Amino acid sequence: MSKDAPGVRYAEVDRDTNETRIHLVLDLDGGTRRDIASGVGFFDHMLDLLAFHAQIDLGVRAEGDLRVDDHHTIEDIGIVFGRAIRQAMAETEPVVRYASNHLVMDDALTLVAIDVCGRGQLHWDVTFRRENLGGMATEVVKEFFHAFCVNAGIAMHVRNLVGANDHHVCESVFKGVGLTLYQALQRSDRRTPPSTKGKLD
Repeated sequence: MSKDAPGVRYAEVDRDTNETRIHLVLDLDGGTRRDIASGVGFFDHMLDLLAFHAQIDLGVRAEGDLRVDDHHTIEDIGIVFGRAIRQAMAETEPVVRYASNHLVMDDALTLVAIDVCGRGQLHWDVTFRRENLGGMATEVVKEFFHAFCVNAGIAMHVRNLVGANDHHVCESVFKGVGLTLYQALQRSDRRTPPSTKGKLD
C-alpha cells in the first residue's frame, strides 16, 4: 500500500531476517485502506478485521518460510506491527491511554482491555479447541499478540468468556483488539500525558 500524503501518526517499518522479509505501512488516522498479504489467508482476514475496527490504514507485505510453518511469519508481523504503532505514536499529542470492550461475535464473547503505558505485556486467557483455522495454526494467535504488545509498549488483557465456535472466538479477539486500540489511541484533551510520571514510557 503506497501512501502519498502520510498523516502525522504514520510509520513504515521493515524487518529482514533469514526467516522472513516484512514491509509494513501504518497510518493511525486513516481508516479506509487495507492491503494485507502475509501468505496466510486466514490471518490476512483477521488482520483486516483488526485494522477495520481500529480505523487505521494498514499495508503488509510478507515473505516467510511458510514451507516450515506459519509461526515465524505471523510472529514477525506482530513484531513489526507493534514497532509501527510505537513509531507512529512517538511525536503525537497525549492519547486516551486506557480502553476496554466486550466484543460479541455470534456465540463468542471476548473481553479486551488495553493500557498504552510503554510497558509491553500480554495477559492471555483464550483457548482454542482446533489446532488450525483456515490453514493458520491457532497457537500462533497468542504469539502474534505477545510480539505486538511487547514491541508496541502496550499492556493488554484478552479473555474469552464464552464461545463454542473457534472461528467466532478468533474473530471476537481480533475485532475486540481493533476496537479497543481505536479507543485507547484517540487523541486526548488532556494538556499532559495521562500519567502521574509525566510521560508514557
